[in-house]
Amino acid sequence: MNIEDFRNYCLSKPGVEEDFPFDETTLVFKVMGKIFALTDLEDDFSANLKCDPEQALALREKHPGEVLPGYHMNKRHWNTIMGSSRLSDAEFRYWIDHSYKLVVTKLPKKLQLELKKKPE
Repeated sequence: MNIEDFRNYCLSKPGVEEDFPFDETTLVFKVMGKIFALTDLEDDFSANLKCDPEQALALREKHPGEVLPGYHMNKRHWNTIMGSSRLSDAEFRYWIDHSYKLVVTKLPKKLQLELKKKPE
């Protein structure tokens, strides 16, 4: 997956907005104001994605050197997936979906209901 595909896929999800809250090069994707994905626009493509802690460890073990503990993030809950990894685009999309769903399930019920009303 490349950065354009990553961006387009993230933005295709309901309630997602992109932002630069940290600096001019860190592109952040939020659902209802909560971060679920981010990437740096200057370095080689990689993406930080939220992940269930047990699955995060399993993914790192399965893809050593390609899936790392989240760079500048909580290492238990975030992975950095290198764009050069051997993960297929379908696998990459699966982990984007997983991150998105983890964040959505932690939203207050009011925001979850509001999100369901948004067009896909």
